[in-house]
Amino acid sequence: MNIVLRKYGSSTVAVLPPAVLKGLGLSAGDAMTLTTTQAGEIVLARKRKYTLADLIAQCDRDAHPPADLGLWNNARPGGQEV
Repeated sequence: MNIVLRKYGSSTVAVLPPAVLKGLGLSAGDAMTLTTTQAGEIVLARKRKYTLADLIAQCDRDAHPPADLGLWNNARPGGQEV
């Protein structure tokens, strides 16, 4: 499939046909990430939405806490957070 870049205000846009959007389950306003390869290819991917469970699953439960955490835990209040 060939597409043509178009001028839209001060930006340049690539218009994706409705069939492509429907096949990918995308619609206007969806967040995407765009990267390029060394070969000059464009990679467009749906921006992943993480849940708290996803983020916790990536944590190493056996890892030691950061060294500066003790400073945080022992810090005195600096404002009205108490």
